Order: sequence, then structure tokens, then C-alpha cells
Amino acid sequence: MAKVFTITVPPKLGNKRRERSSDPRYVDGQRLLVEAMKYLAQVDPVQNRPAIELISEHVRTRFRMSDSPLG
Repeated sequence: MAKVFTITVPPKLGNKRRERSSDPRYVDGQRLLVEAMKYLAQVDPVQNRPAIELISEHVRTRFRMSDSPLG
């Protein structure tokens, strides 16, 4: 049977948080999706409702969770 060695690493107590800065591409992407939803709602809100719901769901879930301006 093999032996397992663990090497403990002491935590860095004085670690500084990385400064956050927004990525303009991320902000522009969100703005573009919102403009697309507004356009679809103005043209034909009843017919475009499924498309608006799809974009809205994407913005509320996947876009915000998977795409981060921090890279």
C-alpha cells in the first residue's frame, strides 16, 4: 500500500485583495443584450416574447455566472 504525504501550507494572513476593474467588453455585451430585448419588445412584443424570455434568462443566469470581467 502506498503512503500519502501531506505538506501543509500556512495561510497568507497579509494577502491583499486584487483590485477589481470592469472589462468594457463585458459591459458592452450586457448593454447589447438589453438593447436587443428593448428592440424585440417594441417591434412585436407578443410574437417576440419567447426570444425576449430566452435573452432575459441568459442574462440572469449563464451570462453573469460564466462570463466574468475579471478573466
